Amino acid sequence: MSDQVILLHGLWMRGFALLMLHRRMMEAGFRVHRFDYMSVATTQERILGRLQARMRELAEDGHTVHLVGHSLGGLLALRTCSEGAQLPPGRIVCLGSPLKGSAAARRFAGMGKGGEVLLGHNRELLEHGFERWTGPRDVGVVAGRVSLGLGAMIGQFDGDNDGCVTVDETRLPGIADHCVVESNHTGLLFVPEVARQVTQFLQTGHFDRPGTRAGAGA
Repeated sequence: MSDQVILLHGLWMRGFALLMLHRRMMEAGFRVHRFDYMSVATTQERILGRLQARMRELAEDGHTVHLVGHSLGGLLALRTCSEGAQLPPGRIVCLGSPLKGSAAARRFAGMGKGGEVLLGHNRELLEHGFERWTGPRDVGVVAGRVSLGLGAMIGQFDGDNDGCVTVDETRLPGIADHCVVESNHTGLLFVPEVARQVTQFLQTGHFDRPGTRAGAGA
């Protein structure tokens, strides 16, 4: 029985951006679904409710249901699975998600009302993230370190980053594993190595680069 995987896009994106990752995850043997949502206009409560309902629907035949979220999508995946709802088993992989909060989002919001509006209903989650992961699911994070993206245009980053999110912002205490790849923020959806690492984590609970795992859940 093939595991189900739900892919979640990030801020200012739609489901079509996930096409390449969708294809690669299907080739790896998963049954894959793209979860499309309005990242700015739709309330977080409505997004989480729809996602939980979709997870339960896919689990009706006893399937494991994994979540793979890019950027904001990873934050929403964690929020969905940390609310105490009765959800099917599975793992979560976050791609370039600022799980500890995004300095770029805080700078963007500080530019005025327009910046606040463009962050939408998920502004607080983007700006502040989580203190620690204590949910029931194993969480793995893939971060990029090619500094090329919109975030780099509105301020300097401290340390390695993908042009929007720093590697440190992705290292949330309590996660099961963490790895870093050569990619910018958007590129995480297209780099073959990312799909390989996602597959490895969903199947085994850890990434295929042992040297990068130390301290992942400290």
